[in-house]
Amino acid sequence: MVIKIPCTFIKLMPLISLILYSLIIATVNTHSVLAEEVTKEDPEFYILDETPTIHSNLTISSKTRLLVSHYKKIRKGMRCHVAGYNICDGVKADKGTSLLYCCKKHCRNILGDMNNCGRCGHKCRFGQRCCGGICTYVGFNPKHCGKCNKKCKSGIKCEYGYCGYA
Repeated sequence: MVIKIPCTFIKLMPLISLILYSLIIATVNTHSVLAEEVTKEDPEFYILDETPTIHSNLTISSKTRLLVSHYKKIRKGMRCHVAGYNICDGVKADKGTSLLYCCKKHCRNILGDMNNCGRCGHKCRFGQRCCGGICTYVGFNPKHCGKCNKKCKSGIKCEYGYCGYA
């Protein structure tokens, strides 16, 4: 039994291959651009504005005091307790744009974490981002258009997360 393939399908095969190739290339390039944007906006460390202080009522060894005073930056998602001390107990970082608290044993920025917005465990809803510790809808907000603190020019509306969407 011989299977006959219509002539038009054979003629369209190069065109279909070209379209599939273009889609694959476009997807790969978009993914790398998105990865770069996330890296720029979301670096790996919080840079502390001040060295964490050790409370006077705690008895801490000199080794621990040296360890805690060594921290100038904290890796995102790092465990809170180092040598018996909570290293992210209301610590300001990134020039005041981050405020670190210990949420479920990990350091979290309550001013920008969508799962811990304003306080530990407070999750933002779909379509919201955590802007300065407040869950904010960013789809139609001219002060936070598409992301936190992205302001639209005067007289231009924020629509679907874009200023002046047409």
